[in-house]
Amino acid sequence: MNTDGWMEDTRTSYDTVAASYADLTRHLLDETPEERAVLALFADLVSTQGGGPVADVGCGTGRITAYLCQLGMDAFGIDLSPGMIEVARSDHPGLRFDLGSMTDLDLADGSVAGLIAWYSLIHVPDDEIGLVFEHFRRVVRPGGPLLLSFHIGDESRLKTEGYGGHPMNVYVHRRQHGQMIAWLNNAGFSVEEHRTLTSAESKLGGIILARRQADD
Repeated sequence: MNTDGWMEDTRTSYDTVAASYADLTRHLLDETPEERAVLALFADLVSTQGGGPVADVGCGTGRITAYLCQLGMDAFGIDLSPGMIEVARSDHPGLRFDLGSMTDLDLADGSVAGLIAWYSLIHVPDDEIGLVFEHFRRVVRPGGPLLLSFHIGDESRLKTEGYGGHPMNVYVHRRQHGQMIAWLNNAGFSVEEHRTLTSAESKLGGIILARRQADD
């Protein structure tokens, strides 16, 4: 498996499928009550910490960002793909969507009250995950919640077609809870809850809720 150039491949692939992706995923939350419950819990945790801006990193076409705003959150989205950001801004006018990378977040230290990465780590190679989590820790306030979702498994596969039959060239990495938790602990997060579920979002999905540890 050669993941060199994964970021450019991810950007190009999602630029290609952006409109179809939006059409096929726009109503998924209507079919996933467990995911809605998890998002509501995340929103409650942000509120109990005093509220503040919430970053949806790898926001795609903005459906999770918009749902968090419906829950009363001051949420904004960040995505690598200009095509996805364009659709997000069109689908959700008035909300904030920025172009950016989770490997180099252009956010100030401690500037967000919470952060969510909803199935957006699935194309990040193992050797880049530590860097991504370091950035997550840097931008989240001490004690702030982090919510992750991902596909569970032990293998990675190359995805060459998706979302309406359009061409793609991205590896989809499936991971186990134990590995994700170890990476989070190393990055300075404390995991509070994790679960496995099956739904319209993923045939076998993982959810992890963690908090950013305070500085020593």
